[in-house]
Amino acid sequence: MPRFGLCLLPEHIGDCAPLARQAEAAGFELLGFVDSQNIACDVHVALTVAALSTTTIRLGPTVTNPLTRHIVVTANALASVDELSGGRAFVGLGSADSAAFTLAMRPAPLAAMEQGVRDLQTLTAGGVVGRDAQRLWVKTARRRVPVYLAADGPRTRQLAGRIADGAILGSGISPEEVARCLDDLATGAKAARRRLEDLDVWWLVKANIADTREQAVDELAMALAASANRAFRVVRDTVPAHLAPAIAELQRRYDPHLHESLAPEGNGRLLDRPELTDYLAERFAVAGTPEDCATQVERAVAAGATQLLLTGITPDPRRFVGRWATEVMPRFTAAARR
Repeated sequence: MPRFGLCLLPEHIGDCAPLARQAEAAGFELLGFVDSQNIACDVHVALTVAALSTTTIRLGPTVTNPLTRHIVVTANALASVDELSGGRAFVGLGSADSAAFTLAMRPAPLAAMEQGVRDLQTLTAGGVVGRDAQRLWVKTARRRVPVYLAADGPRTRQLAGRIADGAILGSGISPEEVARCLDDLATGAKAARRRLEDLDVWWLVKANIADTREQAVDELAMALAASANRAFRVVRDTVPAHLAPAIAELQRRYDPHLHESLAPEGNGRLLDRPELTDYLAERFAVAGTPEDCATQVERAVAAGATQLLLTGITPDPRRFVGRWATEVMPRFTAAARR
């Protein structure tokens, strides 16, 4: 039976409480908020609101980074959210996408990611970290908050397998890509004398429900463009040859200031070729009618992607959460009871 999490873009703080309550009541197991200072409200304020509005759902940034926030600042914020929520905090850590590019910064290198994961694990547990001849700690930290590494490329996935508590994988849910991801995670885990089963693995999926697949995919155009822009920077070898020029052009024209924007002038306009849109939707999304979505979830689960972190970044996130809870999730709970 698949398990579902939800990733939201907190555009209005006032929406965070009702969405968090709705997600928890619907049966989503974790709720993440995007951390991108130019396009969303502050992630830790959003998490605080969610913590005060819920009792069971796990909460964390999906994802933050070690560039725009000092790692001690992040550890302190997480410790506070963890205390407020009664031990429900987690953190997704990535190399940075729009958060960095909108500040004219480059994504964090692999070595910085490794240090960031290890430091967050130590700091949130109340330990001391040495950096630049300084001793760093978080006085209020009480519990080691689980750290999930956002990993699109092979080296980052292997790093997640070696050191992280879990992984958030955004390079696609096609059977071929799922197999590659699991192989990389297992390779990393083996190098550290761990098992693949020791990791809590979530697959980041662009998701939407509508009365037709065409409508659902059309509303996700900006999200599919975002996936193509990010994932194919590190997994170019998995791009079909006939689509490589179109994807390169999309990446050249992608505007990080309009990341995940639903506006007509947003990055969704870059999907101007039907064959490109179809390929990206097939690889990165669960979208369509409830029947379409259930079939796509079943296909992902069969391939090995059993925990899906769904983006609720749609024209109406509450409608998406409601329809997923009433029209898709029951199909799997009913099947489990049989």
